[in-house]
Amino acid sequence: MTKDQMPTGRRLFTRRHLLTGAAALLGAAGTAGTAALLVGDGGSAPAPAGAGSPAAGPVGRPALGPTAYRLEPIAGYGPRTRRRTLVPAGVRREPFLRVDGRGRSMVLTFDDGPDPRFTPDILRILRDHDVRAMFFVCGEMVVRRQDLLREMADDGHVVGNHTWSHPLLTTLSRSRVHTEMARTSEIIEKAYGEPPLWFRAPYGAWNRAAFRFGAELGMEPLGWTVDTLDWRMPGAHTIAERVEDGAGPGVVVLSHDAGGDRSQSVAALREYLPELLESGYRITVPQRQYVEDR
Repeated sequence: MTKDQMPTGRRLFTRRHLLTGAAALLGAAGTAGTAALLVGDGGSAPAPAGAGSPAAGPVGRPALGPTAYRLEPIAGYGPRTRRRTLVPAGVRREPFLRVDGRGRSMVLTFDDGPDPRFTPDILRILRDHDVRAMFFVCGEMVVRRQDLLREMADDGHVVGNHTWSHPLLTTLSRSRVHTEMARTSEIIEKAYGEPPLWFRAPYGAWNRAAFRFGAELGMEPLGWTVDTLDWRMPGAHTIAERVEDGAGPGVVVLSHDAGGDRSQSVAALREYLPELLESGYRITVPQRQYVEDR
């Protein structure tokens, strides 16, 4: 969601207030004949960004380009509109890596939760700045804290599918991949109120089964542009610098709210979020989506 001109302490919009807005078009590396439209809450002219290309960083800082997919193991809505009819366009072969947003739009994403030790603090910081984000959750984590998904829904955040137990999908049978994804979609729908429209493979390890089952379950695959590598616990300031260095129109930032000690991730968010907003970046989330032939 965007940085508003109103005072920081203004009342947080509820989901029903998020229905109006301008469109931001998703870009991706290697699209497979599909396009996804995201409805955000404003911005002036579109700011095109090459799919998967390094994003322009703030003035005086070098840009942080896309990092390799994270393969080391760890435990990383606006209004929710149920998807209706999808126009057949084939199954994608690569995930979206960035958002071609309007103005200086960026997306913050948090993987592996919800974790009662860290997710509430992240939600509180986002709420304090009237900002929405995406949470890619694991089903086995949702079982224990469905209340946090209801809180995400109330605050207007997007919840995506990150499988049930965070396995390396490329090592599983097709039936196991389907089970991991389908069970998670079911519990998200129960706790959040709507099925997820987005999917992210654990470790960023995508395979054909993940793309196909994701499409069958009504989800689009989303990767990231900037990996904060917060799971390595490099220090809150280092994490914040990675976000600020990689900031640019269309950037999708990967962080974590679970899977280990995420206190540094929380502290980093507290540091870089006001800096991004002060620099004029609009922190957006997907609100509506459809798929169409190109």
